[in-house]
Amino acid sequence: MTPRNIELLAPARDADTGVEAIRHGADAVYIGGPGFGARAAAGNSVADIERLAAYAHLFGARVYVAFNTILYDDELEQAREMAWQLYRAGADALIVQDLGLLELDLPPIALHASTQMDNRTPGKVRFLADAGFEQVVLARELTLDEIRAIHAATPVALEVFVHGALCVSLSGQCYASQYCFGRSANRGECAQFCRLAFDLVDAEGRTVVRQKHLLSLRDMNRTADLEAMLDAGVSSLKIEGRLKDTAYVKNVTAHYRQQLDAILRRRPDDYRRASLGESRFSFSPAPAKSFNRGFTDYFLHGRTADMSSFDTPKATGEPVGRVREIRGRALRTDGAAEFANGDGLCFVDSDGQLRGFRVNRVADGWLYPAEMPHGLRRGTPLFRNADQAFERLLARPSAERRLALDLCLSETDEGYALALSDEGGRSVRLSFPAEKQDARTPQRDQLVQQLSKLGQTPYAARRVDLDLRGERFIPASLLGAWRREAVEALMRQPVAMRPRSRKERGEPLYPERRLTYLGNVANARARHYYAAHGVSEADPAYELAPPAGAVLMTCRYCLRYALGVCPVRQGRRAPWREPLALRLPDGRRFPLSFDCQRCLMKVHAPE
Repeated sequence: MTPRNIELLAPARDADTGVEAIRHGADAVYIGGPGFGARAAAGNSVADIERLAAYAHLFGARVYVAFNTILYDDELEQAREMAWQLYRAGADALIVQDLGLLELDLPPIALHASTQMDNRTPGKVRFLADAGFEQVVLARELTLDEIRAIHAATPVALEVFVHGALCVSLSGQCYASQYCFGRSANRGECAQFCRLAFDLVDAEGRTVVRQKHLLSLRDMNRTADLEAMLDAGVSSLKIEGRLKDTAYVKNVTAHYRQQLDAILRRRPDDYRRASLGESRFSFSPAPAKSFNRGFTDYFLHGRTADMSSFDTPKATGEPVGRVREIRGRALRTDGAAEFANGDGLCFVDSDGQLRGFRVNRVADGWLYPAEMPHGLRRGTPLFRNADQAFERLLARPSAERRLALDLCLSETDEGYALALSDEGGRSVRLSFPAEKQDARTPQRDQLVQQLSKLGQTPYAARRVDLDLRGERFIPASLLGAWRREAVEALMRQPVAMRPRSRKERGEPLYPERRLTYLGNVANARARHYYAAHGVSEADPAYELAPPAGAVLMTCRYCLRYALGVCPVRQGRRAPWREPLALRLPDGRRFPLSFDCQRCLMKVHAPE
């Protein structure tokens, strides 16, 4: 059996970050183009995409462009033209949400089904595969068993998130930002309603929980489950974060590269890397040192109680011990962490509020804040959300990625020939007329050393062969010029990569006959596509015609369970009268309902 290609997919807010992601071990990156991406603040020009693709393709890595907003009728032609521009720039795939695009004259580029399409069932994923999608991004909420069932139903490549921020609502099924702020999550403008502080009130108006971030989740970290996910059928492991800075991308990408490589080395008959080259890092990756709200594996092993981040939607960072002693304007911790001037620390005070402070000076194990924070007590757990020493490491060049290169210098009747071949299957052989000079001493070591000087190229010499008729003296300057010319010629050769052409489309039936506003149908082309595939009725998208009393969020996450009073799984009765509602400081109340049969919580628009 042929080993399955395994892809580490990293985010890129811009081309420079994308280059660093590739350098730090990504097999592919996803990036926003000039428009129509689900992170409107992370757009890039076509020229940026072209530059990133040229670099990525040196290593057989890929560039996927997020094209995953719903589209209005007057945007379709612009979207079509942009798709062609991105294809010509070298993009390898478009990540899409709006099926109206399939009605357009698109370039022959691979299509990936965005998680915004709410890909949770074998039937839905099988439809997308039959419709011509090459890769499907699964919903974040799926368990290993559910991923395994989808893989059994279709051979399409499955992409699954492994790290980063979590949406509490099913992706593509959140309308709270549109309702409250006129900013559509399905149009790339999410205002993060889920990170706000709420009161939880009961049917009698009593406040059950006061001013907590009740919908804010921890960040995902599935480091411990990578091999289990591969065995369940996952082919692409995705890091969330198209708005994250370059230091975050470097650190997290390098971490997962190391973890994946260890698996691939142990199981070469089952899995192989999806791109070429080896990355070497000048730092030790540590995900806890980059932005995070605490970690959870989410629903991968079922429902657990460690998903929420009630106290704050901000980064808490890595735990660094407890306060052991406070003396005047200084404190000591009981942990083994080393601190530096300028580190940022934080803690949760007795009122449940996150408080932060900056370390002004470190001396003899004592930390001197610029101002001693109010509420800090002996025994208080501390977290570091800004590690100055680590950030300085990442601010510098922190990785090199090299392709293995074989070189052979041989002698010809007219002079010499230099042949190069790399691990991507590229090869070149150049002849150089030259006068031959006999050498009095052995030259092998010097010739090999000179040919191996590959400097800032993407290559590292794996093997250097010499096929000469005796000892020859070749000036270092001449040999260096030959080497540079041959490397430049080699780099002009394309890596043997999978073609970018789209899979052949079938005519499958959509698994639903009727679509409500949850279908996100925002243009006539999408409506026609669904009708041609068995949908008899399709309501307009919420952004076009919001129905009264609509469900604004559908969540697998459940507040009853998070508060320890799930009547089904925990067998406990709540000390309040339902229905419950979330209340904002301005008085607006968002009713909650609980579908225990399907284990879902819904957040409704105010009545």
